[in-house]
Amino acid sequence: MVTTDGPAEQFYPGQGLGLPSSGVGSVASMGRRIGAFVIDIVLSALVAWSITAPEPPQNTSLVVWAAMTVVTVGLFGITPGQAALGCRVVPTGGGSFVGLWAIPRTLLVFLIVPPLLLNADSRGLHDRLCKTIVLRIR
Repeated sequence: MVTTDGPAEQFYPGQGLGLPSSGVGSVASMGRRIGAFVIDIVLSALVAWSITAPEPPQNTSLVVWAAMTVVTVGLFGITPGQAALGCRVVPTGGGSFVGLWAIPRTLLVFLIVPPLLLNADSRGLHDRLCKTIVLRIR
């Protein structure tokens, strides 16, 4: 028996948002997003070390990461790590700039847990709260 009362079953992330199942414009995989995050963290640590050397950077690397993320996502929708791995943050309501949503989004990513709370569209809690999604750009 088939009913039409509830939402349709979703077979791939992004289907509910009308996105393609693969290729450009599809939802970026968790592996791609984690890889981009690691690249951004390493880059931030290197920049922080260049500021504090010969002392260890300690929390300076977190400040560099947060500033880099807010500025690059807010203005361009992409961090250096995301650029390297071919993904980008875009608003779900259309448009191409995340703008000030980059601030709470970065704070939520800093907490680590919100990005791990995924829904059927593979969007973390931080993306759902900030009305964004991470898509493949190549």
